[in-house]
Amino acid sequence: MKTCFVTGTDTEIGKTLVSSALLHLFGQEGARTLGVKPIASGAEDRDGRLHNEDLDALARHSTVRLAPERLTPYLFQEAAAPHILAAQAGNYLEPALIQQTIQQLNGQADYMVVEGVGGFMLPLGQGRTGVDLAQTLQLPLVLVIGVRLGALNHALLTVQAIRASGLPLLGWIANCIDPEMGYLQENLQTLHDYLPGPCLGVIPRLDSPNLDERIQQAAQYLHSPWVDQGRVNAG
Repeated sequence: MKTCFVTGTDTEIGKTLVSSALLHLFGQEGARTLGVKPIASGAEDRDGRLHNEDLDALARHSTVRLAPERLTPYLFQEAAAPHILAAQAGNYLEPALIQQTIQQLNGQADYMVVEGVGGFMLPLGQGRTGVDLAQTLQLPLVLVIGVRLGALNHALLTVQAIRASGLPLLGWIANCIDPEMGYLQENLQTLHDYLPGPCLGVIPRLDSPNLDERIQQAAQYLHSPWVDQGRVNAG
């Protein structure tokens, strides 16, 4: 089973879009796919069950159907920093529990995409950050960069943190989220010049109001993290 951990330069930069698009891409090849988001906040109660938009999107684009509680050990109704919500509930975000969740899913699919929460160094409480979670899981990383003003600094700092973590970076994906971004091509070229490869895709601004349509469109711009890297760089 091939598994990757999708992280990002910030929150609201398209991690769920990219994670779901990768699942869609693999699913088109006939593979068994499974999307997992161990930590999520911001949910609404529907008939006694909490629904989170990100989790629902991952489920819709996974070909393997499992009970939601097996995929997300930490789900909070309020849209706020998860470590704060966990503390208010008298709980902690435990990387070891998330690792156990992932291990229990081993063999359930051909491809598993694990989506992180917030940016790579989001605080998790007790002095831990998303780096500690990634190191506990020991999964190769895919970095999503939300291309907007400030993205270059955020991308370089995040890659520096990834290198310091010792974890392998499968590649990065640029998601053009700002429709008024000046010097877009120049900024993308700077990312190519400064970041280690490969670039797994550049997603243009997608304006469809339907999330599933945007996910399917995004998949057309992505390469698999596990294809021959020479072909990716040539593309």
